[in-house]
Amino acid sequence: MAIDRKNFRDLAIAELPAVYRMALHWTSNGADADDLVQETFLRAFKAEDSFKLGEMGVRPWLLRILHNAFLTRIKRARLEPVASEMAEEFAERREEDADLAGQALADLDWEQVDERLKSAIEELPLTYRTVFLLSAIEGLKYREIAGVLEMPIGTVMSRLFRARTMLLEQLADLAGELGHDDGKRSAGADESGR
Repeated sequence: MAIDRKNFRDLAIAELPAVYRMALHWTSNGADADDLVQETFLRAFKAEDSFKLGEMGVRPWLLRILHNAFLTRIKRARLEPVASEMAEEFAERREEDADLAGQALADLDWEQVDERLKSAIEELPLTYRTVFLLSAIEGLKYREIAGVLEMPIGTVMSRLFRARTMLLEQLADLAGELGHDDGKRSAGADESGR
């Protein structure tokens, strides 16, 4: 269903917090995240005439643009020698910047979430963390995540299962403290029916 320009822009702007959250998780740097979000919305507004409002809505479409913009930046960084050094520095900064990562998760209104869970999520490899966050935080379904990341739905399911398994392994002690079957609950259990 085609929508007019004003409605499209209203829908897109309403998704700004979700787009920024993912950009911040991928870059771990506020300035880089701002640049990536700006690039995402510029691309989206240039392509707004081709957008058709379907059952998935605008969020997965914007997150796909964000993901593509992020991948483009990574590819560019690999092609340029100076940028490669910056990419390495970025990776080191990513590991060292646990405070910023903690703040990013705190911005998600996780006040009741144990710090160990926040840290465990940030320690997941990027491929698993991305799928996990798109599912758990952004509430996207497997099909939507597959569209955002341009991968088969089976890969999404596999990565989400692996992310959950890794989190359970890291958080077995926390689960025991909270009285949840000593952390041995099935990582593949998905109560949302996705």
